[in-house]
Amino acid sequence: MSELNAALPSEIFKAYDIRGIVGKTLTAAIVRRIGHGLGSLAAERGQRAVAVGRDGRLSGPELASALMEGIRLAGIDTIDVGRVPTPVVYFAAHHLGCDSCVAVTGSHNPPDYNGLKMVVGGETLAGETIQGIRQRVEAGDLCRGAGQASGADVGPAYLARIVGDVRLARPMKIVIDCGNGVAGGIAPELFRTLGCDLVELFCEVDGNFPNHHPDPSRPENLQDLIRALRDTDAEIGLAFDGDGDRLGVVTRDGQIIYPDRQLMLFAADVLRRCPGQQIIYDVKCTRLLAPWIREHGGEPLMWKTGHALVKAKLKETGAPLAGEMSGHMFFKERWFGFDDGLYAGVRLLEILSRASDANAVLEALPDSSSTPELNIAMHEGEPFTLLDELRRDAHFEGAREIITIDGLRVEYADGFGLARPSNTTPVVVLRFEADNRAALDRIQADFRRVLNGARPGLILPF
Repeated sequence: MSELNAALPSEIFKAYDIRGIVGKTLTAAIVRRIGHGLGSLAAERGQRAVAVGRDGRLSGPELASALMEGIRLAGIDTIDVGRVPTPVVYFAAHHLGCDSCVAVTGSHNPPDYNGLKMVVGGETLAGETIQGIRQRVEAGDLCRGAGQASGADVGPAYLARIVGDVRLARPMKIVIDCGNGVAGGIAPELFRTLGCDLVELFCEVDGNFPNHHPDPSRPENLQDLIRALRDTDAEIGLAFDGDGDRLGVVTRDGQIIYPDRQLMLFAADVLRRCPGQQIIYDVKCTRLLAPWIREHGGEPLMWKTGHALVKAKLKETGAPLAGEMSGHMFFKERWFGFDDGLYAGVRLLEILSRASDANAVLEALPDSSSTPELNIAMHEGEPFTLLDELRRDAHFEGAREIITIDGLRVEYADGFGLARPSNTTPVVVLRFEADNRAALDRIQADFRRVLNGARPGLILPF
C-alpha cells in the first residue's frame, strides 16, 4: 500500500466531526489527505468553493493550510476566512454564497487536540458521510484538479447582520468570559456595538487556555464568571466555549441557567412570532420543557443528541428553533439555523433587556432537582452493546414511558432517568431529574439496580 493510500487513523472520524491529537492522530499530512477527500465529495456534489476558518489553537494555522491544499487538489477553490469562531465560518458559507465550509477546531477538547467540523452544500456532515471520506481517501477515489486560493474577512458582515437584527430595549452591563477561546476576538466588539457595558474575562485568544478550560457546560469553568458577577454591578454573565458555538449563562446571584432552561425563554419569545410551530430539543433536556412549549402555543419535539443530527431535523421539520442540553442553540427564525453561542447570547439579552430585573426573569423559569451530565467510562464499543441489551431486557419499576430514540430515557410520574451511548467518546451518558430529592434518589436507585444487573462491578458515578 502506497503512502497515498495508507490507512488513516479510524478513531479520529467521529459521529459529527473529525477530532484527534495534534502530531499523533492528526498531522498536517493526514489533514491534507482528508482535505483531498472532502474536496472530492464537494466536487461530486456540484460545489465550487469551500470557506475555511480556524479557532485559536496553536496548531490551527498549519492544519488549516494543509486542509486547503488538499481541497484544492480536488479542483475546488478555497476561501480562507482566518481565525474566527465556528459560527462565523458557518456564516461565511451563506454570506459568500459557497454553501460549503470547514471549521478547523478542537471545540472544548484539551489544547493538544484539533479537528474539523464540515458542511458541504448546506449539509452538516455526520455519521456515514464522514466515514465515507475516510474510505474514499484510503481507496484513492479522488478528484484531481487545481483549485484557486483566496481570502475573505467576513467578521464585519457577521457583526452588521446581527446588529441590524437585534435591538436591546435598554443598555445592560454584562460580564463575558471567553476562556481564551476564539470568541474573544469578536465578542467584545459585538456586545459593545449593541450598547452593552462590558466586564471582559479572558478575551485574549490563547490556545494554551491558561485560565480555565473553555467549556461552559462544566460548573467549575464558570467560577471566574460567578466571582466577577459578585464583585461588580453587572446583571448577567455569558460564557463561550473554545470555538464559540455554545453558550453558558450565570445570573447576578451566581445561579447557572442550564441550556434547557435557556431554551424555555427562547421558545416563549420565538413562539410569539411563530405560533403553533415545533420546538426541537434533545433527550438530555428537562421534562419541564414540553409542557412549557405547549403552554406557549408550540409543539415540543424531542430528538437525538448531536449538533449535526439536530440541524438535519431542523431542516426536515422547518422548525424555527432547536436547542441541546450541551449549550448548542439553533435559531432558524431571523437567523440561519446553525448553532451560534454569540448569537444566542445576543438573543438572550434582547429578551432580558425588556425587563427591569433580568435576574428575576431567569430565576422564575421552572426548575427541578436534577443532576449534571454523568459519565460511565467503558471500552470502545461497549456503551452501544450495553444500551442494546438494556433496551431489550431491562425492566424499570414504575416507568410510565420508555423513549428509545437515543439510548433509553425512562419517564416516571415524578421524574426521568436517561442512559445513552456517547457518539464522541466511549462513555455511557446519564442524567436524572425529578420533582424532589426523594424521587431523584428513587429513580437513581432503579437505574443502579438495572445497570448492576447487566454489568456487575461497573463503577457508577452516582
